Amino acid sequence: MEPRISIITLGVKDLDASCRFYKEGLGFPTNRAENQNIVFFRTNGTCLALYPLDKLAEDAKQESTDAKTSSFKGFTLAHNVRTKEEVDQVLKLAKSAGATIVKEAEKVFWGGYSGYFSDPDGYLWEVAFGAFDFHEDGSLKID
Repeated sequence: MEPRISIITLGVKDLDASCRFYKEGLGFPTNRAENQNIVFFRTNGTCLALYPLDKLAEDAKQESTDAKTSSFKGFTLAHNVRTKEEVDQVLKLAKSAGATIVKEAEKVFWGGYSGYFSDPDGYLWEVAFGAFDFHEDGSLKID
């Protein structure tokens, strides 16, 4: 596994309001299209993404988004890879290092292939292939 975090995804309660905050309030550049259910912001190095909290919990196979009853912290880290096979390799490596696989790798609704593991403190990592190109340094190209 390359030492890289590709995307930090924040689960948000109001996607439009959060998008306005980061885009208009803080000036983060994005190319969000209308009716898009996820927002990507270009930052130096790691990409910041906003995604509806309930959808993020569903994608990571977490049961609840209620802070009082859930271990789901409302955000995920993503490690994007160049091939589908790398997804399986990284998940296997993470498991052998002591991670818990919370979602086996599978074909996903956006056309890619991904799975999730949790580290020893319960932080979720998505390992994903598809839809992105990389710079030479391994960072994502977000146009």
